[in-house]
Amino acid sequence: MTHWIDSAIFWHIYPLGFVGAEQRVHAGIHHRLSHIVDWLDYAVALGASGLLLGPIFASSTHGYDTIDHFRIDPRLGDDCDFDQLIMEARRRGLKVILDGVFNHVGRDFPLFRAAIENGTASRAASWFRLLGGKDDTGGPAYATFEGHHALVALNHDSSDVTAYVTSVMDHWLDRGASGWRLDAAYAVSRPFWKTVLMDVRQRHPHAYIFGEVIHGDYNGFVTATGVDGVTQYELWKAIWSAINDCNLFELQWALERHNGFLERFVPLTFVGNHDVTRLASRLTDERHIAHALAILMTVGGMPAIYAGDEQAFRGVKENRAGGDDAIRPAFPARPEELAPFGWPIYRLHQQLIGVRRRHPWLVRAKSRKVHLTARQAVWAMEANNQTILVALNLRDGDAILPAPGAKNVLAGTAAAITTELDRSTAIRLPGYGWAVLSTEKQ
Repeated sequence: MTHWIDSAIFWHIYPLGFVGAEQRVHAGIHHRLSHIVDWLDYAVALGASGLLLGPIFASSTHGYDTIDHFRIDPRLGDDCDFDQLIMEARRRGLKVILDGVFNHVGRDFPLFRAAIENGTASRAASWFRLLGGKDDTGGPAYATFEGHHALVALNHDSSDVTAYVTSVMDHWLDRGASGWRLDAAYAVSRPFWKTVLMDVRQRHPHAYIFGEVIHGDYNGFVTATGVDGVTQYELWKAIWSAINDCNLFELQWALERHNGFLERFVPLTFVGNHDVTRLASRLTDERHIAHALAILMTVGGMPAIYAGDEQAFRGVKENRAGGDDAIRPAFPARPEELAPFGWPIYRLHQQLIGVRRRHPWLVRAKSRKVHLTARQAVWAMEANNQTILVALNLRDGDAILPAPGAKNVLAGTAAAITTELDRSTAIRLPGYGWAVLSTEKQ
């Protein structure tokens, strides 16, 4: 892992939604990437050090049905717009990570059209995986991504596909990107990733590359493929589920698993992204947003904030056509046009991101249980002989919780720090309170 990534905090954008692009490509180029540029100062003020972008390459609809990996989606702009985004991001100290959709392509991908036109024995057809028989349109049945007819799976045993994906990754890293998110990485053979990433890293040794892996053997995937990390969906689920159910034992179980992952790699951590219901909608009580964020910003990992979550945007993902629209809305022309009720949550994010940035060693911090009940917990987050404490109270009454070694409140609602007769330290948290505490004298 490279030095810059150790202190990275990402602001995650789904570009086509963010800029208000139409759902299908029409004639002409629309220079909308500049809309993202207009929000870079907002991201910096939030505390982000990098942008994690969703798909930006030419596609038919939502960006994940790619038709040309070497061309910017005309709904977003062109190469000049990309160069401008990279330049403006760099000027503000922001790295840019791109979304690589390399498991599948759209049906308008030129080589797939050629495969349909020229037959299954053609060179173009070797890029895809024949299933035998016919599909619903009467054409030859090719493998798809999880049954989606519009998403045709690539043949990752093909040397042509290997060379193509390698060249795409190198091309955009050459143009100024700092890394890649590998979409649906779990659906691709591990030897394929190993081969591609070995080649890419020879040319770009400092690129940060992580895979989308929803469940399964995270450690095994990292070892077999050579990615820097994977998406930590286990922790995402445990955070909101444990808080909603007032069952912090579930979160403790996930944190123990997370400690194990940190021995091998640094996961990409999050409490929201472009594929899941917004945190403010997922939580049954909005007061718990702070509890979820306190965990995210103190636990080991590479934290990412999904654009809008820092303003308590709401949106529910639905399993239907257009079911992602609510969680991928357009942003106004400038931050000043955001609704006023979201800014307290933005300032909460600034406060906790500030704690994270002042304690960069947290990237590899493991949690240690200090106190645990179903509704109250204290964890020590530890790395490099350094410790901070995180305390949560999910009850509606005050709680006095042990806080060994606590010296100062870094963030949160601890009403007081008191020293008991036995010389142990305790804190008083109000109902639904939380606190992040330093164990060092300020």
